[in-house]
Amino acid sequence: MRNLMNIDQAPEPDYDSVKIDYVGFVDPYAVEGMVVLKSDNGKEFHMRAFSGEVAKHITSFGETEGEQAPSIYHMIEEICEQNELTLVKVKIYDSGDVLRANLYFTGKKDLVLRNQRASDAMALGAYYKIPILVRKKLLKEKLEA
Repeated sequence: MRNLMNIDQAPEPDYDSVKIDYVGFVDPYAVEGMVVLKSDNGKEFHMRAFSGEVAKHITSFGETEGEQAPSIYHMIEEICEQNELTLVKVKIYDSGDVLRANLYFTGKKDLVLRNQRASDAMALGAYYKIPILVRKKLLKEKLEA
């Protein structure tokens, strides 16, 4: 039996809403990106092992208004407009050794794209300024240096 979820239902108790607290790079050549996601209670999730290009896009989304979106984001925007859909939230979770995400759309009908790359989903969340939810077990207390 399929587990159906309504778009507007309250988040499951095992997810927390997070904000992007930091975007940077793991290496000096900006090949590998990283972000720190922070929940309202101060817990963090450090996400890495994704394209530095995605990290650059996430950074640019917060810096300038009206800047042309990269082509893939523009393509998704056009698909949504043509089908009268709106991306309303992103949920990030672990699946074995990798991070995956579900994208939740609403409009003429509800649509959930499951098992997508977490970095792309997070970038879309940043681009559209929508809720990004992370499974609570991934969030950790902030480490002091």
